[in-house]
Amino acid sequence: MIVLIARHTLAIRQGDAVLIKPPISCDETLRLQSLHALKVLDTEPEERFDRFTRLACKIFDVPIALVSLIDRERQWFKSRYGIDVTETPREVSFCGHAIADDDVLVVSDVLGDERFRENPLVLAAPNIRFYAGCPLSSASGERLGTLCLIDQRPRPFSSQNIDTLRELAHMVEAELLSATLATTDELTRISNRRGLHAVAGHALQMCRDAECPATLVMFDLDGFKGINDDLGHEAGDQALADFARALLKTFHDSAVVARLGGDEFAVLVTGSTGRLVQDSLERLNDRIAQRNRGFRDRYALRYSAGIVTFDPQRHADLDALLRDADRCMYAHKRDRCDEPSTAA
Repeated sequence: MIVLIARHTLAIRQGDAVLIKPPISCDETLRLQSLHALKVLDTEPEERFDRFTRLACKIFDVPIALVSLIDRERQWFKSRYGIDVTETPREVSFCGHAIADDDVLVVSDVLGDERFRENPLVLAAPNIRFYAGCPLSSASGERLGTLCLIDQRPRPFSSQNIDTLRELAHMVEAELLSATLATTDELTRISNRRGLHAVAGHALQMCRDAECPATLVMFDLDGFKGINDDLGHEAGDQALADFARALLKTFHDSAVVARLGGDEFAVLVTGSTGRLVQDSLERLNDRIAQRNRGFRDRYALRYSAGIVTFDPQRHADLDALLRDADRCMYAHKRDRCDEPSTAA
């Protein structure tokens, strides 16, 4: 039996259990149009979203984090960490309830909430006991889905936790809207300078609020003009793409990788200490050295790097951080200008 319990909200009675379905908003048609216009549904997993679900699990110490988009009859996961399924019916989705409001939906213990205690996702895998979901909105304000956290145990969630989740969700929104904001570098398929700014502003604010470490690394390819002049622009484009791929493979966890223009790249790493960033740079050096061994008869990739730790007192915004990293990078380039042509 189906019983209307509130406007646009249905309860389905199955035996003694009652499942309260998510409400349907009055602007549902417009909301779905905005969602489908992004052309994100049913696309392949992408690192630019996966880094946020990994980072969310790390920051909040939860086993599951999702970028969930609410379609007409399903919730589909653009990114998922901690579960294997790619979608569930909308009628059992927690995120369907979360997009009914602009606020972050926090359910510290689902067994105390009549909307969820009989939900099959509570009674069986993934056995949800805690949920927190922040709505993700389109440029025109329609709520498209959520960045959500799930745990199999009840837990508190502070106002600071809510603020941090909201900042992280803003970063996911920036990536969702990147196609319309032209924030992706066409050659390397990583963020461009505009894309870095779109995401990093929220990332640095999150680090301020949560007292979370952040490090910016700026890279410049040494001798890149010579590759273009001697071997042609096709070889130069391949060098840029190879270096971008190496950065993505190395800084795959909690990082934003961007091509700033020309042969300059930047990586913003959040949630990791300087020592961990140094370890990543050593892995990058090994990866580039391995790549160069396969290109002995053509050219080797070499680069200079500048590393700056984010200091909220000194760095008012991303531009200030970039300026410091740029100075460090060029100092490194001057120091190594007489070095022999090795891997890095």
